[in-house]
Amino acid sequence: MRYSDQICMRYQHAIEIIGKRWTGLILKVLIDGPLRFNELAERLQVVSDRMLSERLKELEAVGVIERRVLPETPVRVEYRLTEKGRALSPVIEAIEAWSQSWCDSSTCEHAEHAQAVAEVA
Repeated sequence: MRYSDQICMRYQHAIEIIGKRWTGLILKVLIDGPLRFNELAERLQVVSDRMLSERLKELEAVGVIERRVLPETPVRVEYRLTEKGRALSPVIEAIEAWSQSWCDSSTCEHAEHAQAVAEVA
């Protein structure tokens, strides 16, 4: 395998991680700090609980977020970015800046998606 092929494979893998629907918004919200599931769901109202749970599990599996069980009564679970996830902050911010310059609500696939982006930003 050529060196350039390996770079392309890594790049594609990274795009697949952050490019899934709603993943960018989840990461954007978690940049500000850890949140419990219900807090995430409240901020990302257009994302179903099932989809949010699925995306969180995927991000945890690749080491981008960490699920922490806090030893309290009642038990609390929070999600936070790992070091690997925090390293995505400049990428997420660059995508946000690009979207502000080049995207408008008429180019979004769904109007509620545009509204969710506006509310998170």
